[in-house]
Amino acid sequence: MEQYIIKGGKALAGEVTIGGAKNAALGILAAAVMTDEQVTIENLPDVSDICIQLQAIEAIGAKVERIDRHTVKINGGTINSRSIDDDFVRRIRASYYLLGALLGKYKYAEVALPGGCNIGSRPIDQHIKGFEALGAEVKIQHGMITASAKKLVGTHLYFDCNTVGGTINVMLAAALAEGQTIIENAAKEPHVVDVANFLNSMGANVKGAGTDVIRIKGVNKLHGSTYSIIPDQIEAGTFMLAAVATKGDVTIKNVIPKHLEAITAKIVEIGAEVEEFDDAIRVVANKRLGHTQVKTLPYPGFPTDMQPQIATVLAMSSGTSIVTESIYENRFKYVDELARMGASIKVEGNTAIIDGVAELTGAKVCSPDLRAGAALVIAGLAAEGVTVVENIELVERGYENFEDKMKELGASMEKVDAEDEKSNRKARLKIG
Repeated sequence: MEQYIIKGGKALAGEVTIGGAKNAALGILAAAVMTDEQVTIENLPDVSDICIQLQAIEAIGAKVERIDRHTVKINGGTINSRSIDDDFVRRIRASYYLLGALLGKYKYAEVALPGGCNIGSRPIDQHIKGFEALGAEVKIQHGMITASAKKLVGTHLYFDCNTVGGTINVMLAAALAEGQTIIENAAKEPHVVDVANFLNSMGANVKGAGTDVIRIKGVNKLHGSTYSIIPDQIEAGTFMLAAVATKGDVTIKNVIPKHLEAITAKIVEIGAEVEEFDDAIRVVANKRLGHTQVKTLPYPGFPTDMQPQIATVLAMSSGTSIVTESIYENRFKYVDELARMGASIKVEGNTAIIDGVAELTGAKVCSPDLRAGAALVIAGLAAEGVTVVENIELVERGYENFEDKMKELGASMEKVDAEDEKSNRKARLKIG
């Protein structure tokens, strides 16, 4: 097991380049198997979730060729199985996108129930509702979801709640259904738009992505395409808040500033400076910041995936802040870890009441999930003394070269084998 050893107290400074959006890439990789022609996907993040998804695609017979770390060619013309039951796939939630993709292409799919971070209940009832509305029969048995249909027919569907996964999954299946599908109360997240744009690049007819009504006219087949994935708004937001927490000056490159507006608004509100460019954003903080209120909401609201990071910043800000989590009920598991570092946070139901402290102090902490792990790294970078973050394989599910990018900004941070005492000693000497 690996861990990060971090010596805090250094202001981050310099430039960092953001990679492709993991959440968009997972949906796009699934969509890529829907054509029998070759698809080239660029700006792919090199993280463990993506590697697992590519393994799953290979396991059903598709050809996968890694051109380089960020480019892959996929040909779904050689698929020989419609069933995906693999222990690796169970670890990532987005494995369910293969259900919509294979159902659309072959009218049959069987996929293991999804896993992912334990951040609360994330039911797939809306996915099932959508598939059934298109004419599929869906069964859950023996840990597998099976969807089958003689044919898929366009439908008018209203989601009962905002569901990014459900929107993408139904969009995939409907792309090859007969007639028109209208999805109302659709998710508007940037990665929903990116998957829709990718489908259109393969010959699909999807309109309205990014609004709450998506219209899909089914086509007979899809063709090959070359497509570049959008930048990752959550990776960008994480580096923005790392700059704020360490009172740094960081320019974050390869971003779409509009996707970051909710994060930018809160950073400015607490007293940091943000300068926007066409495809970059600069964040400067040179003083102790103030308090605010944050409520996570579907896009364009404040993203739930940024909640632990901003709570960490607010734990070191002056005054009392309130953070309300409206998406996932278990997203405050990191609070006990921050408390070990001196944070004063009280959780009541889905709300965290944060009394800012002058500084955090280094401690050994354990990452409970992907985004909380990133937040604990931010805490370690800002804290006085040495912090050890364990369970970092969760962090590496969504951040490529996380420690290297932080080190390029001046962070004193090393990744080591937790059981290798010699490398631990060397790392501590190296970071000072």
